[in-house]
Formats: sequence, structure tokens, C-alpha cells
Amino acid sequence: MKKNIFFPVVGLAVFSFLALPVSAQKPESVGTPAEKSLQAQTAQANLNASKGQVNAPTNDATETTQPTTEKNAKGQTTAESHRSVVATFVQSLLAVADREGGIGAQVKVVAEQQNDTKDRAADLIYAVENRNKIKTFFIGTSYKNLGELRSQMVQTRNQIDQLRRLAAKAENPEDKVALETQIQSLEQEAQKIDTFITDNESQFSLFGWAVKLFQ
Repeated sequence: MKKNIFFPVVGLAVFSFLALPVSAQKPESVGTPAEKSLQAQTAQANLNASKGQVNAPTNDATETTQPTTEKNAKGQTTAESHRSVVATFVQSLLAVADREGGIGAQVKVVAEQQNDTKDRAADLIYAVENRNKIKTFFIGTSYKNLGELRSQMVQTRNQIDQLRRLAAKAENPEDKVALETQIQSLEQEAQKIDTFITDNESQFSLFGWAVKLFQ
């Protein structure tokens, strides 16, 4: 019985002794290529850094940030364009008001009214442009902001009519030309905003489609 146990135990011990050098060599043979690979990667990274290279963003990052950037840029451009046009309009009207005696006070009032509303109009434009597209798809555009913007354009057209009457009374021919030029500029801007309102009101929405379907 003891002999039957003795020989397997001795055989297992001999096998373990012979296998030990092989096992000890495995980490060395596996680790050497890994170390070489790591060294190669480190050397390449240092070379890129010395050349001033910067890793390009992944496609996922580009696809995530680019639409938002384009959307914000578009809204900002439209809003700033309106603010710039009205600011030029106001400066020109104030210059005419300083030179004209009879109509100067009334021209100044129109200029101040436009100056007071230009920032609010720009904010409304920006808010509409940057509204969440998913929300717009399901429930529609920002009708509240568009409604306020439309009301401002109604007031603007009333002011344009008032300026036409004032321009006809201008004593200085140069001031009359200046008023007519700014009237035309403000008319074009009002038309652009009207188109902006119409385009956004006509955007497709699931809710609007359902309402029309049931009507």
C-alpha cells in the first residue's frame, strides 16, 4: 500500500522540479516584448510632443459638439446682425435729431424706442434659434417668443410710418436723405425678422400635425 503511494508522490515531485525552470522563464519571455512595445509607444509619444502634434478628437466627440456649435453660431449671428442694424439706425437718427429743430424731438423719441427694444429682440431671436430640437419636433417652436417678436415688428412698422411723415418735414435736404436711407434699412430688417418668424412658425411638429389631423 505504501509503495503504491510512494511512487506517484516521487514522480510528482520530480515533475515539479523539472518544470520549475520553465515556469521561471515564462515571465521573462512574455515581459520582454511588452516592455519593448511600451518603450516604442513612449518614444513615439515623445516624438509627437516634440513636433507639436496634438491628437485629433474622436468622431463621436466631433459629432456631439459640432451641431451645438453650429446652432449657437447661427443664432448668435442672426441676433447680433439685428442688434448691429438697429444700433446704426439709432445713431443716424440721433445725429439728425441734433441738427433738426422742428422734428428733432420726435425723431429722437423714435430712436430711443428702437434702442430700448433692440436687445430684447436680439434675445428673442437667439432663444428661438437655440430651442431644443427634440422639444420643437414634438410640441412645436417657441410661439411665446415669436409672438413677442411679432409685436415688436408691428411697433417698428408704426415707427417707420411716423418717420416717413417726419422726413417729409425735414428742413435740411441732407437730413431728409439720411432719414429715408435709415427708413429703408429698418424696413429691410423688419422684413427679415418677419421671414424669420414665418419660417419658425411653419416648422413641423408632431403635436401640430396631430391637431391638424383631427381638425
